[in-house]
Amino acid sequence: MTDSKNINNPVGQGGGQRKRQSRAERQNNGPHRNLDRRNAADQKAELVRKMREKARAAEAAEQAGDDAAES
Repeated sequence: MTDSKNINNPVGQGGGQRKRQSRAERQNNGPHRNLDRRNAADQKAELVRKMREKARAAEAAEQAGDDAAES
């Protein structure tokens, strides 16, 4: 049996035809990756926003504590 060396020429592959993959898709760099990157960027932005809010809250509490100690 002949083995295929090219994914776009699947000799001996059962189950019908396979989608012809572009070079980018073979390198796991297809159009779906752009969505993954966008989702990762959104998650990172949300995490940064939450961390900044916590830092502001901690800073405000520290300021309030300093003001009370000075009184």
